[in-house]
Amino acid sequence: MPFQAATATPRRAMTPAAFVRGVVAAYDRYGRDPTDALGKGQVTADLVKSADGRVTAAQFETLAGHAMRELDDEALGWFSRRLPWGSYGMLCRASITAPNLEVALKRWCRHHRLLTEDVLFELLIGPETATVSIRELRDLGACREFCLVTLLRYVLGFSCWAVDSAIALREAEFPFPEPLHVSVYPTIFCKTVRFGADCASIVFDKHYLSLPLTRSAGDLDTMLKGALRLTVLPYRRDRLLVERVRRVLRNARGRILGAEDVASELALSTRTMHRRLREESTSLRDLKEEAKLELAKQELMRGRVPIKRIAELAGFRNEKSFSRAFRTWTGASPREFRDRYR
Repeated sequence: MPFQAATATPRRAMTPAAFVRGVVAAYDRYGRDPTDALGKGQVTADLVKSADGRVTAAQFETLAGHAMRELDDEALGWFSRRLPWGSYGMLCRASITAPNLEVALKRWCRHHRLLTEDVLFELLIGPETATVSIRELRDLGACREFCLVTLLRYVLGFSCWAVDSAIALREAEFPFPEPLHVSVYPTIFCKTVRFGADCASIVFDKHYLSLPLTRSAGDLDTMLKGALRLTVLPYRRDRLLVERVRRVLRNARGRILGAEDVASELALSTRTMHRRLREESTSLRDLKEEAKLELAKQELMRGRVPIKRIAELAGFRNEKSFSRAFRTWTGASPREFRDRYR
């Protein structure tokens, strides 16, 4: 299962030549010739040496898949021992029967230790976020970046497939210096990427953990026949998108956010955001109205903020227009609503 961007298409060249060199290094480690694998992936010698070259998902899938089978090592030389072909398939099977993503990730972290003790996966759940991190228990040497990036893409790709939802990352961190091909990281992971961290990790909304796994054992059998595509599936549906939009709107508190502003916060194009919200049977306009109402209700129930100020916080130009809208929403004026909770 090779590294690749979650939103990449097979024809878009996104995988850096540095990772192609990682595959070549695996052949060097085992004293084998990579020529046949490079040929099957249609990767030229000049591209392998290129500082800023890229290959497509299809090219890298073919190259890495051939290498994993030929070398019988799905880790491509990263660890102190081989991971025979099918190792990560067993890891998927151990996780797929979990009732939700939280349990699946806990199983992934625990069972990955059966494959190797050179790295340790950990799941940390906070008040709002969940973090999957990798602790290095052995010096990974020159293949460190290739290894850590790929391992995080493995677990993220499997998770998206298992819950049938694009999991939007809040941030990703890596313990190595910023690479020359840093420009691909926002596409591979998310907008907020940091280097020089204590460990490799990805952070996402903890509500994803409660999503049920929607795949059956039969689905897994089918997926494993083309398992190398696991990390390039272009998931179009984010099952928490509506909640993520609500959060952006709640945090605005008086700032007028346009569609472009909201989409930018979500690292989506405006068109994609509108389309996905339609798929969830709602719209940005409806969610904005909902956010205004919820904010107004909360402030009115607290009973301390002047109604004129609440109107401003809710994004209205004046108290009169706010009162008119609030009566339409609730059947009561802001003052009448406040009096009920005194």
